[in-house]
Amino acid sequence: MKTRVIHWFKFASPQNFYALSGQMWPWFASLAAVLTAAGLWIAFFVAPVDAQQGQGYRIIFVHVPASQMSMFIYLVMAAWAGVGLAFNTRLSGMMASALAPTGAWFAFLSLVTGALWGKPMWGAWWVWDARLTSELILLFLYLGFMALQASIDDPRRADKACAILALVGAVNVPIIYFSVKWWNTLHQGASVSLRGSSIATPMLMGMLIMVLAFWMYTIAISLLRVRSIILDRERHTDWVKHAVA
Repeated sequence: MKTRVIHWFKFASPQNFYALSGQMWPWFASLAAVLTAAGLWIAFFVAPVDAQQGQGYRIIFVHVPASQMSMFIYLVMAAWAGVGLAFNTRLSGMMASALAPTGAWFAFLSLVTGALWGKPMWGAWWVWDARLTSELILLFLYLGFMALQASIDDPRRADKACAILALVGAVNVPIIYFSVKWWNTLHQGASVSLRGSSIATPMLMGMLIMVLAFWMYTIAISLLRVRSIILDRERHTDWVKHAVA
């Protein structure tokens, strides 16, 4: 009996990855839709009212996953950019470019939902708190990455310049994460860790499902976006001409 061997390195080719991503993204999009519906149902109809924050705490079901994804996407984007810079692979720069808009959206969503949560809790829409300020810097890094990419006509030169920016900016991610431990901030510490959780089980389940939903959405939209980038950058090749014919 022969064992089928999958040669994963072949998907480093934009042409092969285009075909693979076309098969994958609808599955992740479907999972994102189902998980989002389940997570929001738990958030609004199953999770109990918080004893201290009342109904207002329910914004955490969007705020927490958005904040986590904004940081994680930047690290993944920086990793793709670093691989492209080190090995001069075309797909790496394309993936970094595909991830940036989603990361920027989650950083923006984190700041907006944080303001909506902070107003009743702190009495202000915004404070120059260490975590809030470093999250705002993260949004600017995403926007700077996209602006730099758009300002350079040669995609390969743009990828290299953006890779340097992404790698330098990655130092901001641990600052965001550890800011509540390093400085005296208004922002509360983590309610969920490897050592356990301080929130009710329905709240925890709803939050975890929403985190998974945001993961699935990120994968789906990034795969869909990278397909557009591949078609744009490879438009002069024969396989793209046949694909869009």
